Amino acid sequence: MATIQWFPGHMAKALRQIREQMSLVDIVFELIDARIPYSSQNPEVKKAMGQKPHLLIMTKMDLADPQIISQWLRFFEQQHQPVLALDSRDNKVRNKVIKTSQSILSEQLSKSIDKGMKETAIKAMCVGVPNVGKSTLLNHLVSRNMALTGNRPGVTTGQQWLRSSAELELLDTPGILWPKFEDQTTGVKLALTGAIKDSLYPKDDVALFAVHHLRQCNASILQERYHLTNDQLAPENQDADVLLTITSKLGFKDDYDRASERIIFDLRKGKLGRVTLETPAEVLGEGSID
Repeated sequence: MATIQWFPGHMAKALRQIREQMSLVDIVFELIDARIPYSSQNPEVKKAMGQKPHLLIMTKMDLADPQIISQWLRFFEQQHQPVLALDSRDNKVRNKVIKTSQSILSEQLSKSIDKGMKETAIKAMCVGVPNVGKSTLLNHLVSRNMALTGNRPGVTTGQQWLRSSAELELLDTPGILWPKFEDQTTGVKLALTGAIKDSLYPKDDVALFAVHHLRQCNASILQERYHLTNDQLAPENQDADVLLTITSKLGFKDDYDRASERIIFDLRKGKLGRVTLETPAEVLGEGSID
């Protein structure tokens, strides 16, 4: 498997700015992709936060496996990590985010009131990996098209303050990764879900990861989508054999890159079902979380 890494200069600059501006905010909203709730958390942001209050916000819920998401929500609850699982199109998103933030900061807010300080808006920094859906959520929070949205990594390239309401102000930041992934599986998951530029990784490696995962977790939808027979999905066949078969079924002859791109596209768009690529047990070596 080829090495996947992406940490260009603008990300290094954005990370420095996040560190410098951390003192300006009361809380950090870290958006994580519900398909990779662990791998889309940025360890460098965690270091920069220190003891700053921290709310995880799961995005792309409509693309994720609801049963596995329930496992993650229970896991975060066990870790006393505040988390919201949101559909950014939900018209109650703003209220949910504000109420949760007020709950997390209740002690701090009460102390300010007791000291006779004028009630001010909560200031939150919004962080996340590229293409996690941050701009879409922010657009919903501010009720108008304040932040440029897109379906490619790197749409937001600078930091900007957005006013959600009298109760909440948001410091938007560019999507960033980190200098070195702890293992290449993390890089593959980030690539598969769209956090890494498509020109920067080998498509076949990423597609093979998707094929392997789906064979283990949802072979029937793989079979249906690409018209595969039971024999073609038999356990004795390697993932590479299945990729070759899919290439043929799609009519791409020997163009394995094109077939790989189709598989990646199909998974991202939900055409291969609702997929979450990691469980708490798999990622953290915990026992099964029922």
